[in-house]
Order: sequence, then structure tokens, then C-alpha cells
Amino acid sequence: MSDTAVGAPPKRHPDDGLSPAELAAKYGLSVSGARPGLPEYVRQLWARRHFILTFSRAKLTAQYSRAKLGQLWQVLTPLLNAAVFFFIFGILLGGRGGMEMGEYIPFLVTGVFVWTFTQQSVMSGVRSISGNLGLVRALHFPRASLPISFSLQQLQQLLYSMIVMAAFLLGFGFYPRWTWFLVPVILTLQYVFNAGLAMVFARLGSDSPDLAQVMPFILRTWMYASGVMFPLHHMLVDRADAPQWAADLIAMNPAAVYMDLMRYVLMGDYTTNNMPPNVWLLALGWAAVIGVFGFVFFWKAEERYGRG
Repeated sequence: MSDTAVGAPPKRHPDDGLSPAELAAKYGLSVSGARPGLPEYVRQLWARRHFILTFSRAKLTAQYSRAKLGQLWQVLTPLLNAAVFFFIFGILLGGRGGMEMGEYIPFLVTGVFVWTFTQQSVMSGVRSISGNLGLVRALHFPRASLPISFSLQQLQQLLYSMIVMAAFLLGFGFYPRWTWFLVPVILTLQYVFNAGLAMVFARLGSDSPDLAQVMPFILRTWMYASGVMFPLHHMLVDRADAPQWAADLIAMNPAAVYMDLMRYVLMGDYTTNNMPPNVWLLALGWAAVIGVFGFVFFWKAEERYGRG
């Protein structure tokens, strides 16, 4: 009589009793969308560098595709903002700090363009995950590609705008000198800072969509505290009687640092007396700290983006 006939129990499978985690480890399986290690994450980003660049260019082209003036709005928008600030602070409120019109207008235009680079990088970063959920859920790629790409888009927009900035400088008698060669260095440092900040707010914005509604108020406060449309020292020390240490502390905020450096290298009359001490070290420090922190902060939540 066979074993089957007498009801012998079936043979036990080697995998019986193993937990799902133990089975995954045994057969080399991993969780779909699991966060890779930091070195591997950097390698994946580098492998997708062409996607990042192409995506930023496509977004830049599509940004004003439905407007009749098209890409001209890349320059017209900050110029119109500068015109409003000029009327309010340069004429009505007397916020020029003793500068002549021929110096104040390039000062203002430079500040508005450089500030817009940071402002738009942060705003696009806030929406980079929550506004692209279809892409995030459909494709597997390092999510940091999105805030990095949006910051790169803003850098490209600034480069176009700098043609107009150069025209203003030349028109008011600020001609090229050797310090103009430092502009790419400043833009590189500011881009690293902006991308790091965009990644911080990309993670926060993915968890709290309402953050996009609050950010304009935060950024407007930051703009006024950075001297975009007036010299900080004049407003704080001469008009508000603030102590010098407070003025120096406020001038050390990163938006003010990058604006002042750009004004310094482009405008011969804008001397180091208008800037906080060790301004180049501050620019480098802000880029390194925020760039690295933002990248690691974003990477730690990699597996959560697009879930839920």
C-alpha cells in the first residue's frame, strides 16, 4: 500500500515558516522604491544628468508658451518689479541711501534679478514633488532630480536676464572690468545654495501642500530683510538707529550676501564697506551648508515621495 493511501503528510518546503523579510533576504529581493544608500543615490543622479538638463529646458520653454510675448516675460517680469520698487523706494520713500539715480538704478536692477533667482527656485522647489505626482508615481528615478532641475531652470532664466542687466550697467557707465569674471563663481555658489533650499522645501511641500500658500509671505519678508531695493546699512543704521552689529547680522543672510557680491563685482562704486566682513567665506559657507543639508534632508525621505 502506498504512502498516499495511508494519508502520509506532504513533505515540508524549505521556505515554510520564513517571514516575508527573511524570504526577501534569501532571494535577494528589495522593496520597490526603497531608498538607496547616499553614494548610490549620487551615482543615480549623475547618470540622469541629461534628463535633469532636458527637463529644465523643457519647463523653461513651456513656462510662457501661452503668452503672446512668450519668453520675453522672463525679463519683463523682474523689470516691471524693479520699476515698481524704483517708484516706491527710489522716489516716494527716499530709500536710495544717498545714491544718485545713475547708481541706484543698476543697484536695484541687479538686486531684483539676483533675488528673483532665489525666490523662484524656492517656490518651484515647494511644488516640485506635489505638482508632479503623475511623473513621480509613473517612473522610477531619483526624486532629487526634480528640485535640482527646477533650480537649474531658474539659473537659465537668470542667464537670459543678465543680458538686460549688462545693458543697464553699460547704459549707466559701469563698464566691464576684471571683477566681472567672478560672476560665474557667484552664480555657482548661489545655485548650490538655491538647489539645497529647494530640496528642503520640496520635502516639506510634499508633506504639507498648504506650504505653497504660505511661502509668498515668508519670501516677501525675506526680500525686505535682504536689501533688494535699498541699501541695508542706510535703512537699519541711518534711518532706524539700529546698532551696527544688528545691521551686520542681517546683512549676513544668504540672499543679501549673494546680491551684495554681485553688485560688488559688477559696480565699481559698490565697495566692500557696503558688505559684511568675510563675505566670500559667507557665500561659500551658505552654499556648502545648505547645499549638503538640503540634499541629505531630501534623500532621507526618498521612499515616501508619491505615496498615499
